[in-house]
Amino acid sequence: MSLSILADRITSCELCPRLRKYCRDISITRRRAFSNEVYWGRPVPGFGDPEARLLLVGLAPGAHGSNRTGRPFTGDASGEWLYAALHRYGWSNLPVSRSRDDGLTLTDCYITSAGRCAPPGNRPTPEELALCRPYLEEELALLTSVRVVLALGRIGWEHWLRAAGWWDRLGARGRPRFAHAEETRLPDGTILISSFHPSRQNTNTGLLTRAMWHGVFERIRTLLPDVPPPPALPSYPRESATEALPAR
Repeated sequence: MSLSILADRITSCELCPRLRKYCRDISITRRRAFSNEVYWGRPVPGFGDPEARLLLVGLAPGAHGSNRTGRPFTGDASGEWLYAALHRYGWSNLPVSRSRDDGLTLTDCYITSAGRCAPPGNRPTPEELALCRPYLEEELALLTSVRVVLALGRIGWEHWLRAAGWWDRLGARGRPRFAHAEETRLPDGTILISSFHPSRQNTNTGLLTRAMWHGVFERIRTLLPDVPPPPALPSYPRESATEALPAR
C-alpha cells in the first residue's frame, strides 16, 4: 500500500450515499463565483510530504472549497489562513492555495481530514465519520515519520485520537483535553496539539485571532526546529465579516 494507491481508493469511495449525492449536486449547481469551473465533486484525499513530521487533521472538505478543487483546504477562507501560516513558518512554498495545479508543495507537512466528502451544513454524521475512519487509519500507518499532530477543531481532534487508537487505550480519564493550543505528549512520544478551526465562524467572531493562530505554529517550530523559514510575510488586514464562507 502507498499513499497514492490509498488516494485512488479514497477518491472512488461510495460508502456514504447522502454525502456522495450532496457533493455531486453541489458540483452541478455550483456557486455563482465559480460557475465556469468544473468541480472535483468526489472524496478528497490527503496532501503533502510522505515523510512529514507534522500532520494536520481537519474536519471535512468545504462544499465550494475542497469539493471544488480536490485538495484539502484549497480554494476557501479556511485555507487562506492555513496556507499563509504554513508558508510563514516554512512548511509551504506558497502562501495561497487556489487549485491542484498551482505549484504549491509542502515540506515536512501532510494535511488530511476526518471526513473526505463535503457534508451538508458542514455536519457529517457519526456513522459517516466512522465509515471514513479506516482511510485515516491507513494514512497514519503510512506516515511513519509523524512526530507532531495539529488537530483543527474538535472533530479532527477526536477522530485522530480514534484512528490512532488512543481514544480507547487512554480511556475517558486519560484522554487529552480539547482546547486551543492544548499540548499533550502521548505515551509513544507523539505530540498532539489542538486548535480552534480557522473557519469564518471562528475567525470573524474573534474566537480565533491571527495571533492565537500564529502562536500554535510558532510552538510547533520549536518542536520541529530544523525547517528553514521563508522571509516573514507582511502584516494581514482584518477580514471583513461580509465575506463569510461556510465553515468546515
